[in-house]
Amino acid sequence: MSEHIMEESELIRQRRAKLDNITSSGAYAYGGKFETTSGIGELKDAFSEGKRAVVAGRIMAVRLHGKSMFLDIKDFSGKIQAYIKEDTVTADRFAFLKNVDIGDFIGVNGDTFKTRTGEPTIVVKEFTILSKSLRPLPEKWHGLKDVETRYRRRYVDLIVNDDVKKVFVARSKIVSHIRRFLDSKGFLEVETPMMQPMPGGAAGKPFRTHHEALDIDLYLRIAPELYLKRLLVGGLEKVYEINRSFRNEGISIKHNPEFTMLEVYEAYSDCAGMMKLTEDLVTGLAKDVLGTTEIGYQGRKIDLSRWERVSFADLMKEQFGITPEDDHASWIRKLKARGIQIEGKDVSRTQIINIVGDIVEPKAGNHPVFVVDMFREMCPLAKVKRDNPLLTDRFELYMGGMEIANAYSELNDPIEQKTRFLEELAGDRREDSGRPAKTIDEDFVAALEYGMPPAGGLGIGIDRLVMVLTDSASIRDVILFPQLKPQAKQEEA
Repeated sequence: MSEHIMEESELIRQRRAKLDNITSSGAYAYGGKFETTSGIGELKDAFSEGKRAVVAGRIMAVRLHGKSMFLDIKDFSGKIQAYIKEDTVTADRFAFLKNVDIGDFIGVNGDTFKTRTGEPTIVVKEFTILSKSLRPLPEKWHGLKDVETRYRRRYVDLIVNDDVKKVFVARSKIVSHIRRFLDSKGFLEVETPMMQPMPGGAAGKPFRTHHEALDIDLYLRIAPELYLKRLLVGGLEKVYEINRSFRNEGISIKHNPEFTMLEVYEAYSDCAGMMKLTEDLVTGLAKDVLGTTEIGYQGRKIDLSRWERVSFADLMKEQFGITPEDDHASWIRKLKARGIQIEGKDVSRTQIINIVGDIVEPKAGNHPVFVVDMFREMCPLAKVKRDNPLLTDRFELYMGGMEIANAYSELNDPIEQKTRFLEELAGDRREDSGRPAKTIDEDFVAALEYGMPPAGGLGIGIDRLVMVLTDSASIRDVILFPQLKPQAKQEEA
């Protein structure tokens, strides 16, 4: 057992002894409801001396000075100093305070005043122990190992790191703004199944589970798209869902197996309409949540008052000499000529695009970038451009070098949709990706045969959007409980 673990174990033993003292005194260390006059932040914002104040929170510091004690008490809204004197609370009650530790929850009742240094303080007349902390709070959080600990014990991270709390407060405000924005435009928030009989709506390897009563395999959704478009068929013309989706793939600073997406569908709109909606949404929430349209992300400034468009087809031609008109063999030859390794004898065009996709992504700039003119193979659910059927009417939005959003004019031709599904199915069989065998969602095709209005669809990665707006380097910094590798047994001891 390491010295650190031995020291922590001794501190826990001491705190358990204090818990026994509290219990033997007749007090209850885990109290119930406690009425306060305000939160600490509100009290300090409107602070005046000589007022009665009843607050509750976690003890973050203890300073003993003979027959008096200072406590720093912190709640969600702020922190304040409490001053306890033996002759005010009685000798017995003051002696009881020897059982108090940093990390405990306490409620205090007293009068406000300012110290000689101007520090807002409560002179305590009464106090109540509300929860005894049996584990000591960490003094320092630094180094890679402690970063992992922060993610695993997010509850402790939130206690000691105010900047972390600010990120998740901002995340909550961002999601709330999104709802208000869409609700104000007449969109209806809906819910679609998280367990689906077949994975669809996006590329990705799904998680599989089994329903015992029905004796069928189900898949955690990788996207809600096909269900949301069924609602367009049913006459719900403007819908959105802030959804949890899942992909059984790798973990990185940009990827978590469980993630949050916003998906929006609007009948009688198109890709251009979704582009305008995205600009208005992102710019508005930056103003509302951050108070500015100029944000900083990882050392760069991003100006949300300027939105650029870049052609993916042009980037492919400039960087690789590839055009959508080229045949399959030409693509492979041109890529190999530029040092791109293409493995396998029977590689589909879709697989080739996946190989070069990261290479042609626009680099981090000082403004958001819409990448348009995507190749038809990249999206089996999007309409093609009428002036070039080899390109789709689609965009991907990049901010800070990351893909944040994806949108397109939705394909509503059932015959064309089934043809695309068959092409995608054939490509997946050639790639032998190891994913579950795909089948065509015949019910979705049948839904389209009833008639779906022309529509625009938009997907925004909430986690990545929050990363950019809060200047967070890793997706794990914006997910309260990210997926992590299991700890070694010796670390759990």
